[in-house]
Amino acid sequence: MITHIEGRLLEKNPTYAIIDCNGVGYYLNITVNTYSKIGSSEKCKLLTHVIVSQMDNSQNMYGFFDEQERSAFRHLISVSGVGASTARMVLSSLSPGEVQQAITSGNVSVFRSIKGIGEKTAQRIIIDLNGKLSTTSLAGGVQNKTREEALRALLTLGFVKNLSEKAIDKILSVKPDLSVDQVVREALKSL
Repeated sequence: MITHIEGRLLEKNPTYAIIDCNGVGYYLNITVNTYSKIGSSEKCKLLTHVIVSQMDNSQNMYGFFDEQERSAFRHLISVSGVGASTARMVLSSLSPGEVQQAITSGNVSVFRSIKGIGEKTAQRIIIDLNGKLSTTSLAGGVQNKTREEALRALLTLGFVKNLSEKAIDKILSVKPDLSVDQVVREALKSL
């Protein structure tokens, strides 16, 4: 998969950016937060998330200025009833930190104030993501990278995502300095 796009910024507006990377123009759906952080520099690098739809054979690429926003987007789209458009709307209205704070405090009204999110979806976001969007998962850095790589390894081995995430988070909360292979070994003991 494509993890990032780096190149010359051809065009940007609050909903998308076009980046020329070695003669190929990539259209990336972005949030308002990413739009404001891109600035006016000609050189641009955005982290990506690609969604392939089997129903209409389409591919949509989403661009994020930093890992915190991409991580929040990935968590949001994992919630039943929250698609990429809704997740992008949430992250255009709130920063990743504000999303995490609203989930931690159980503030349904913050999510309900966003266009396209009703009472049930707001509650589902809070219930499904409570504990998953910890400050460590939004802080980026080494621990987040270790978590992602360990999770990828466990998923490749055939383990269920939510159980793997819980095992990894439990291990990293106690021993945050473990390497990826140590985290995977510890997780295998508990799974």
